[in-house]
Amino acid sequence: MSTVIDDLFAEDTTAEGTTPEGTTAAPAAETAGMPLPASTPLPLDGIKIVDFTQVFMGPSCTQLLGDYGADIIKVERPGAGDISRNSFPDKDGQDNPIFLSINRNKRSISVDTRTDEGKDVLRRLLSDADVVVSNFRSGVMERMGFGYEDLKEQNPGIIWASGTGFGPEGPYSHKGGQDAIAQAYSGVMWRRESDDVKPSIYPTTLCDYITGMHLMQGILLALRTRESAGVGQKVEVTMYDSMLHLQMQEACMQLNRGYEVNWGAMPLSGVFETTDGAVCMVGGFTPDPLARISEALGLDEDLTLRPEFATLEQQFQHKPALQAIFRERIATNTTEYWTGRLEDKGLLNAPVHTLEQTLADAQTQANGMIVEADHPGVGTVKMLNAPIRLSATPPTIRRVAPRLGEHNVEVLLENGFDAETIERLQQLGVLR
Repeated sequence: MSTVIDDLFAEDTTAEGTTPEGTTAAPAAETAGMPLPASTPLPLDGIKIVDFTQVFMGPSCTQLLGDYGADIIKVERPGAGDISRNSFPDKDGQDNPIFLSINRNKRSISVDTRTDEGKDVLRRLLSDADVVVSNFRSGVMERMGFGYEDLKEQNPGIIWASGTGFGPEGPYSHKGGQDAIAQAYSGVMWRRESDDVKPSIYPTTLCDYITGMHLMQGILLALRTRESAGVGQKVEVTMYDSMLHLQMQEACMQLNRGYEVNWGAMPLSGVFETTDGAVCMVGGFTPDPLARISEALGLDEDLTLRPEFATLEQQFQHKPALQAIFRERIATNTTEYWTGRLEDKGLLNAPVHTLEQTLADAQTQANGMIVEADHPGVGTVKMLNAPIRLSATPPTIRRVAPRLGEHNVEVLLENGFDAETIERLQQLGVLR
C-alpha cells in the first residue's frame, strides 16, 4: 500500500526504459524464456527434488522451482497419476490443460508405493535428493516410511518439505487441505463487502497458490541454510496459516483494537456497472476524493457539501445512499467513458476485465506472461510464464509437463538401477 501512495504523491522522474535506480531495464518480453549462454547456470541447477505433490498447492511450488533449474522428479500413482490429470473431463485426457499448467519442467515416474519394491525404489532416489516435497494429510509420509526422521538417517542434508491443510497438531490436524475449506476456517470466506453479500467460495484457488508460494519460500530458505550451515531440516506450511497470514493487517487490528478492517467496505470504493461492463473505482489516496468523484461523474453538486457526506465517518454511515448516487450515474455510459473521466481527475480506477480479456491485454504481452511449448501428444500448449523476473537467469521451459510414467526408465538408470532390475520391476507392476 505504501508503494501506491508514494507513487501517487511523488513526482515521476524515472526515464523511460530505466529502473528507479537509473539502471537500464530490459523489457520483460525480451528476457522471458530466452536461451542463456551455456556457462550461465540457472539458480537451482543441480538441485534434485523428489516431488510427491499433486493437485495445485504443491505442484505450483515445484513447477516454479523447476522453472529456475531444479530437477523435479514427480512421483505418481500407476494408472491414475496426479489427481489433476483426471479432475476435468477433457479431450486430451490425462494431459489436459489443468495438469499441463502446473507440471512443466518435471519428469514423471509412476511407482506403486504400496509394495516393498516400490518403496525401495523411492528410498534409492531419496538417498541423495536435496529436497522431498509432499502435500498429503499430516502423517501420510510417515506411514509410508518417508517421514523426516526416517529419511535424515540415510541423508542428513535432506530438506523435507510438507504443505498440509492444518498442520500435524491441533483439533483439525486430521482434516485434508482443500482451498474452499481453508477459506471457510480462516475467516476469509466470511469477510465480504457488507452483510448484504452472502458468503461464497472465492472462484480462484488463492489459498492453494499462496500456500504453494510459502512452501517454495521455505524450501529456498532451507537450501540457503544448508549452504551456509551444512544442515538439512524440516519445512512445514499449512493452508490455514497462509490464509491467516494473508490477513495480517486485519488480524492485528482485531487483536489490538477489537474490530476488523474491511477494505471492501470503504465508502468511496466499489465496482459499478456501466452500459457495457463494469468499472472498479478506488476513491482514496487523493486529496478531497469525494469532490473529485463529483467532478468526474459530472454531478450537479459537490457531494462533500451535503452534511451526510461531509466526513469519512458520515460517508461510512450513509454509504448505501452515497453509492446509489455513484451507481445510478455510472450506469448511464460506457466503461471506457468513465475510466477516462476518473483518470482525468487522478482517481484510481480500472475496467473490470474477464480472464479472456486480460490474457489478450497488451500489458500481458508486454510483460511476457504467455509462453508456448510443444507437447508430443497435445501439440502447441500456451501457458503462463513464471512471474519472477531475473535479468541474468530468467525462467526457462526445458520440458513440457510429462506423460504419466514417461521417465521411469530414464530416472532409474540415472540413479544406479540396471536394465535387468528395471525390467523386473516392470514385470512385477511396480513401475507402470
